[in-house]
Formats: sequence, structure tokens, C-alpha cells
Amino acid sequence: MRTLDLAALHIFKTVVEEGGITRAAAKLHRVQSNVTTRVKQLEQRLGAKLFLRHSRKLVLSPEGKLLLGYADRLLRLSSEAEAMLQDGMPRGTLKIGTMESTAAVRLPPILSAYHRAYPEVRIELVTATTGVLLAKVIAHEVDAAFAAGPLPANDLAFQPVFREKLVLITPRSFPKIRAPRDIRGRTVIAFGAGCTYRQCLEDWLARARVIPERVMEFNSYHTIVACVSAGAGIAIVPRSVLDAVPGGNDVAVCALPAAVANAHTLLVWHPGHTSAAFAALRKQLRKA
Repeated sequence: MRTLDLAALHIFKTVVEEGGITRAAAKLHRVQSNVTTRVKQLEQRLGAKLFLRHSRKLVLSPEGKLLLGYADRLLRLSSEAEAMLQDGMPRGTLKIGTMESTAAVRLPPILSAYHRAYPEVRIELVTATTGVLLAKVIAHEVDAAFAAGPLPANDLAFQPVFREKLVLITPRSFPKIRAPRDIRGRTVIAFGAGCTYRQCLEDWLARARVIPERVMEFNSYHTIVACVSAGAGIAIVPRSVLDAVPGGNDVAVCALPAAVANAHTLLVWHPGHTSAAFAALRKQLRKA
């Protein structure tokens, strides 16, 4: 079985980035016919149409979108391998997915130390809920992700990196919540579907057959804490977040049962995925 030609992948990626054959040929200093031929040869090699014509423009087909993710990774690894053999230093781009709470509280000192140790590595952060992050890891859209455990059944590799204590926050005007029944009729403020912490709260309530009056969804802990402080409802958050966001002292904090409160943040990646930059990140996490 023949292997994919990195030069062909580079041409394909340039066509995507430049939006067409003409601009790609100019950037690559090739004639247009050569670029067209190489793209067609790649399509024949893969047995799939990589581009579709739409309003005189080339757009990626579903197969082309899938190949683009792999092309990015293969070309990046090739460039990194060459650099590593030259001086042994991690470099290139490391794309990491993370929950917002982890990005706000846990990662700044770690990434700061990482940048000082490996200044040639460019780190890109993508924030999302755990469900979205795991999908991005599976689709190779990120190198790895910080996600809430436990993981659903899949073949991803992981290592525990942080422990979190989840708490329930309420407006100071609300009576103290001691059991799920005290939440009956209240509004829950949370991230969208796919948030593991929200699922922990909903599972706790469901076991007591308690249904919130409604759920308000936001994508920021700043907004969630502010809404709780203003009296809009209750929320479940990592205790560490309250010390990092404005308004964290303006809400009442209620303890949750240990089975709900104890949470782990995992670093998740594809088995077999490796790069010098990613190995350096795992080393930095072990130090932290």
C-alpha cells in the first residue's frame, strides 16, 4: 500500500487556504495545470472527490474536510520532526481543548511555565463543554483536551491532572439548600448540553425525582455567577472558580454530597498520538 505524498498534501492544503487553484499556484510558484494535476492525482489515490464547485468557487467536500484535518497533523509532524532532528527543541503548534473553568483557573500558571521552557511552541486553546471537547479529540481537531471525568466508553487515552470540588451556589436571599427537594421550582443556570458538571447536578436531582422549573443556558462562568448573584437561579460550579470570577463572594455556597462534589479533570488524547510539544506538556503537568 502506497503512503500519502506530503508534497501533495501541502498542495491540497494550500488550495484550501488560498481558496482556489490560481492563488495556490502563485503562492507555490507552480503553473496552474501542475496544481490541478496533483489535486486530481490525490483524489484518484484516495478514491474520493476532495472539492466541489459552487458558484465558480472550489469548496471542500465532506471527504476533503476530513482529509484537511489529517493533512494539518501530518504536515505539522513532518515539520516538527525536521526541527527536532536539528536542535531537539519542541516547536510548532499545540492545539488544546479545555473547559472554561480549567482555562480560567488551572492552566495559566502551567502554560506560563510551559511557554518559558518551550518558547518555540505556539499554543492554541479551544474552550467548550466536555462533550464537545471529546468530539474534537476524536475528530483530530485538537491534539488533546482537558475534560471532566469519568469518560464515556471510548478508546481515548487519558491521565488525571486536577481534582475539583463542585459546589452549589444560590442567591444570598434563597433559603439554604440541604437536599434536592429544596431545589424544586427553582431555575438552574448552566452551560449547554455536554457539560459534565451540569449532568452531575441533573443526575442528583433525577435520583430524587426533582425537576427544575427551567434551565437557563450560558457559555461563561462569569455570566452564570452574575445571574445567580442577581437572584435568577442556582448553579453548580467548581469551588476554585468562585475565587477567580467577579461576584464569587456575592453568592451563597452549599455543599454537595461527596458522590456529586468530587470531580476529576482529565487530559484526554488519541492513543498513539505523539509529538514533542505534547510530550513536553505532559511533562509540565507532572511537574505541576
